[in-house]
Order: sequence, then C-alpha cells, then structure tokens
Amino acid sequence: MKFSILITSYNKGDYIEKCIKSCLNQNEKNYEILIFDNFSEDNSDSIFSKYLNSIQLFKENKISDHPPINQIDLLKKAFIKSKGDIICLLDGDDYFLPEKLYEIKKGFLENINADVIFDIPTIVDDNKEYRFKSKEKLQKNIWPKIIPTSSISLKRHFMQTCINDCLFENYNFLEVDFRINVYARNIKKN
Repeated sequence: MKFSILITSYNKGDYIEKCIKSCLNQNEKNYEILIFDNFSEDNSDSIFSKYLNSIQLFKENKISDHPPINQIDLLKKAFIKSKGDIICLLDGDDYFLPEKLYEIKKGFLENINADVIFDIPTIVDDNKEYRFKSKEKLQKNIWPKIIPTSSISLKRHFMQTCINDCLFENYNFLEVDFRINVYARNIKKN
C-alpha cells in the first residue's frame, strides 16, 4: 500500500517546514510527497528548496479569486501526478503525527470496504492541544460535523469517483473538506 500525501500551499511559509518534516518523519515509509503551490509570495520557496530531494514540488497559477476553488484545482492536479493507492490530503499549515500513515493503513486493512477514513485531528490553539470533538446531533437532518481536510484519506478509486461525479465543480465557496464529508458520509454512505 503506497501513500500519496497531497499538500496544497499558498503563503504558508510560517508553517510549511513543520508540515514537510511531519511527512518525512512518518514511521510508515512507503509514501510520496507532492506539494502544489500557488506561487507563494512569502518565504515558502526558500523552505521548499531545502527539501527538493524529498518532495515533488509543482507551481500553479491561481485560477480563481475564491480560495476553495484554487485548493480544489491544486488537489486535482496533484492527484493526476500521484501514484499512491491511498491519497492523504494535507493543508500547508497543518502537520501529521508520526503514526498517521501507519494508523490510516491499519484502518483501511481492518475496514476493507471503506473508501474514506476521517481521522480525528489534534487541534493546537494558543500552544494548547486538544482533540477535535464531534457533537451529538439532536436532529438526524442536520449536516454532520465536518472533519478538516488534513484528516481525510481516500482510496485512489474514490478520489477518481469524486472527480468523475463532478463533486469539485461549481459552488465557489464550498471547501473541499465539506464536499468530501457530505459526499462520503451522506451520499455514498461509505
């Protein structure tokens, strides 16, 4: 099982090095790191240059004034370049814990019919860490709590299904995490 870590970035210079290092420090070693950047105007390039032997870096112009559309564009292009069986999404200002890929692999092996795994992120706020909490729904018709982008891992065929089913088209303000959460959990129910 090979992992493709797809990192999207724009002006994430304050965070991108921790993000890259977290991928390089995984205890599971069968992975590739693809970073797609919208021509950052901060110090990102100097950080990228330190890791060019370990990452695949691609620069793409923004296609929209809407950040969600630019991120989706980068993810679609990264997916085309990727080779992994499992696609792990990662925002340039987030990072993975060292066991992330191992735990995702274990989760897919234990749940062979699952197409997507939403892992529970650790949130860092004011240098304090806490686990993301999903609240109980009082009504069954309310949207589910949205698991953030960096906590979404998909089987390759499911990412292709999302693209084929035009999940990432239209609706300029809809973030990729919302789209995948609702599609996987409420529509595909997998």
